[in-house]
Amino acid sequence: MTWYPLALPPQAGRRYLVTGANAGVGFFTAARLAAAGAHVVLAGRSAERLDAARSAIREARPAASVEAIVIDTSSQGSVLRGTDALLQVEPFDGIVANAGMVHTPRTREVSIDGDELVLATNVLGHFTLLARLVPHLTLGARVVLLGSLSTRLSTFRMSDLQLEHGYDSWRAYAQSKIATQVLGFELDRRLRAAGVAVSSIVVHPGYSVRGRTPTVPGVNEPTRGDRFADALQSAWAQGKHRGAEVPLHALTAPDVTGGQFWGPRTLTRGEPRLQKPTRVSTDPKIGARFWTFAEETTGREFTVGA
Repeated sequence: MTWYPLALPPQAGRRYLVTGANAGVGFFTAARLAAAGAHVVLAGRSAERLDAARSAIREARPAASVEAIVIDTSSQGSVLRGTDALLQVEPFDGIVANAGMVHTPRTREVSIDGDELVLATNVLGHFTLLARLVPHLTLGARVVLLGSLSTRLSTFRMSDLQLEHGYDSWRAYAQSKIATQVLGFELDRRLRAAGVAVSSIVVHPGYSVRGRTPTVPGVNEPTRGDRFADALQSAWAQGKHRGAEVPLHALTAPDVTGGQFWGPRTLTRGEPRLQKPTRVSTDPKIGARFWTFAEETTGREFTVGA
């Protein structure tokens, strides 16, 4: 596909799951993997949008091996139904935990399970998905979780992860992304401690915007206004197809190891580079506390290596 300037190792014979694969970074990640020969399962909450993404990939690569499954990460029931189905098929060589809300509600909303909606969608759904699917990964598999630059610009209130005592849309997003990074690094520590040959890597896609992304009918259709506005940010912004190069590198490159943090070279744009995460994200005590919180909140034990 002409969307991608960087080479990707051949992926024939490998199987991947990408959540939030119907649009944005998730779509371009899935499309690139399929173009390299992998079998890719596209997960998302809308069957219609998943069909559009699958069709777009096959239009560009008729031989692409892709399928779709509806998983709404804001709903524990949807995650359980989806993972029940995925546990019946062959193991995966990698998971890209990408699904999430970027445009968060102006006022606090809750999920069907009663959890703050952004936390449920961006973090708790993936916690349950990984708890069920990590044992269903091949030896040497990688889990890639999508963090964000916003983690450098917000505090992390472990005492109020549900934002019951002070909600704003920015904090909801930033705190959920800090929690995602905490989850990714804590998962890798537990995988290592248990001697499980699976790695967890955290990435961020920089400042990747719609208006600098190729038009893909039914998937990414920026308006002329989007194009104009985002062109004004060209010095520090990039398209979502370029942002996808970071999770792709983390998933497939030989120089990647568990517990690392990757992002664009200049933080907001550019080729993948190893970077330093925030101290909060990598603090083992915070990781252990969050893990306990996630287990208690979802009601699902996540014992690595059991």
